[in-house]
Amino acid sequence: MQRWLVGCCSAAAAAALVLAWRRRTAALRRLLRVPYDEFSMFQENAQEHGIPYEQPPKVCRKAVALPDNRKISALVWGAAAPQIVLLHGGAQNAHTWDTVALALGLPLVAIDLPGHGHSDDAAAAKADPVSAAADVAHAIDALAPSAAIVVGMSFGGLTAIVLSQQRPDLVRRLVLVDVTPGVTRAKAAHIFDFIKGPASFDSMDAILARTVRYNPTRSQASLRRGLLHNARQREDGSWVWRHARSCAFDEAEEPAAVSRKLSPTTPPRSTTPRSSGVEEGAGGEEYDAMWEAVGALKAPCLLVRGMRSSSVVDDADEAELCARLPTARVERLDAGHSVQGDAPVALAEAIAAFRVTPTCRPREMHAAAAAAAGMTAAAAADARAAHAHAVSSGHASPVEPAAGLRVSR
Repeated sequence: MQRWLVGCCSAAAAAALVLAWRRRTAALRRLLRVPYDEFSMFQENAQEHGIPYEQPPKVCRKAVALPDNRKISALVWGAAAPQIVLLHGGAQNAHTWDTVALALGLPLVAIDLPGHGHSDDAAAAKADPVSAAADVAHAIDALAPSAAIVVGMSFGGLTAIVLSQQRPDLVRRLVLVDVTPGVTRAKAAHIFDFIKGPASFDSMDAILARTVRYNPTRSQASLRRGLLHNARQREDGSWVWRHARSCAFDEAEEPAAVSRKLSPTTPPRSTTPRSSGVEEGAGGEEYDAMWEAVGALKAPCLLVRGMRSSSVVDDADEAELCARLPTARVERLDAGHSVQGDAPVALAEAIAAFRVTPTCRPREMHAAAAAAAGMTAAAAADARAAHAHAVSSGHASPVEPAAGLRVSR
């Protein structure tokens, strides 16, 4: 009996010590609050990348009410009418574009996609480019109805492709940043490995250490700034992501699934020889509705592709895009998937150049080229298909040598 009482007292004492330790740890965490002002770090961005910085830029956050009472939030840069709309990737937020915006020096809007940043969650349980595009359209209508360019990175790029189909009046020029409808979960496996990590972290040091492991070429200072924007500190001092994890997990919902939402009753068909490089069972012809949305673009299109191993765009994807949209321009940059983080100034230069480059609409250029060569529309289509086949076989450049095309290698 005496031993039992001693054991109970020992267990109770141990439990009390554990409880006291947890309370003390929580109190220390509350004391170690990390200050955060989302508009206070622009000078650091500028200094790291050699961008002239004379005074803080004029940036404010605005929210747009959606028909179902949700809101979508955005950063508005400058006082004039926005010329550019920026859409970030999954598990990111509008501040991922800060350095690009500073380098551009133009009035623009960077939108927090549904379930990300300061925007409310997506209407559906799982975010997808189709529903995201509908929400983004409301934001652009309210904040940047006359913008000359929509720039979309990764999930934001797929959203922009859908937007070009839903609201072509809002997509006058399109820039896709390291994404095509050829993206698959296999290509983006390293991204999902990072996103599907712990739901919370004990400290900023812990979340920063994991982020550094997955982004070894980026400076710790830039990654810490990104985390302050993309994570929030709870009352007990721990950290959680700002994005809804259900949205982030479906960040790269494969274009095959998006295709079914774009065209649920139309059987897939292929308009050009397959060159997308989609692995067996991971898409195939199911990707065609998304690819056909690209091929149907009436707006000039620029693909900015990262050339490091973390990119999710390969040569076959580039070839497929150029086969379906021969007037597309391609810029290859020394960057990984997150081009805006790895090479923000070079990306800004590519966007700025594309904004002012005269170009014909794809269909107009096709018709003009065919007429000049004395070709019928059918013959021109056959020529494009033959070019796509040559590209996929490795016997031709991914971009046709048409007038006005510019490709940086």
